[in-house]
Amino acid sequence: MDKKILGAVGAAIAIAMAVLILLPNTPSNLSPEPVSVSHNEKLGIIINPPSKEVTLDQLKKVYSEASLTGIGRNNLYLFWNHIEPQEDQYNWKDTDIMMSLNKQNGLAVTLYFSVVNGRITGPYPDWMGEPGLDPVLEKNLVKTLDAVLSRYDIIDYVIIGGELDSYFNDANGDVEQYNEFFNNIYTELKQKHPNVQFGNAFSLHNIVNKNLDHYVSDVDAGDFVAFTYLPVDRLNDISRTPEDAKKDLQKMLELVPDKKIGVFEISWSTSNFVNGSEQAQTKFIAESYDFYRENASKFEFFTWYRQYDRPEGTCGIEQNFPSPTITIAPGSGLGGNEYVKERLSKYTCNAGLIKTDNTQKSGWAEIKKQIQLSENS
Repeated sequence: MDKKILGAVGAAIAIAMAVLILLPNTPSNLSPEPVSVSHNEKLGIIINPPSKEVTLDQLKKVYSEASLTGIGRNNLYLFWNHIEPQEDQYNWKDTDIMMSLNKQNGLAVTLYFSVVNGRITGPYPDWMGEPGLDPVLEKNLVKTLDAVLSRYDIIDYVIIGGELDSYFNDANGDVEQYNEFFNNIYTELKQKHPNVQFGNAFSLHNIVNKNLDHYVSDVDAGDFVAFTYLPVDRLNDISRTPEDAKKDLQKMLELVPDKKIGVFEISWSTSNFVNGSEQAQTKFIAESYDFYRENASKFEFFTWYRQYDRPEGTCGIEQNFPSPTITIAPGSGLGGNEYVKERLSKYTCNAGLIKTDNTQKSGWAEIKKQIQLSENS
């Protein structure tokens, strides 16, 4: 089967994790401060600085800026090899900073833990090798997630598998095996953390573009079903109008009639390289939050991707995973591998609401307006 290029979840993970703290980075530097704004825990913006090199003061400012919109949620993307580089030896340094800032700003957290990332699994720590979805991995995953959730009480949702549609369709993942794996983990973790909700995520645009509806119902497990959404075609070019994209969102309700839904990442790039614009982004923000308000009772969370653009050239797949082996066969009709990668990079680097020079796009004012309308509705 032809392998297509990695999707947006991987891009988001790398960007979220690639933050270098240049000032002292212990939680003691992050004493809580009063937060006066009202927060809606269902609504989030993925908080990120415009550069991967940032001081602690700059990072505090970015978090405060996002929090003042009225959001009550952020995402945490956690690589297993980052948090547990040696067996039973955890690296809490970076995550303590992020989680302290989330707590200080009154934000709950959706955790994305990297077991399945679309077409690939892991990345796993070196000490673990390349495990399959088996009892050994189950035992280690329960142990590590128990440690994470015990340390950070503001995590209330956990996504175990992301872009499962790509994992099953393009990577030939076994649905029955995954269901058994997930259910075993779910049972143990739910006993330890009954107030935390566990679920899986799918790529809505991939499902729509390839007619992969059945995978959502095939994975009938967990407390909720989450989705990412980009208004793109298979080449990662924006191919919808904001009104068309709103119709795509309606499909989530059809795919998941019996569970709560989480919108894990929803975005619209302003890069004209992929047919984006600030005007269209602003219009889609209005359309998407209108959709949310119409169906708020169905949603557990609704999170916009993301606060800041990133510098050109820092959003490619090479920043996400080491040496991914992904090719597109000649004659597939999908363009060359580099062609698709370039579009994903351009889309992702320009998907923010504020430019890297701190110039606010019109979408920043619009999303603040829509969050307040959602709070008051």
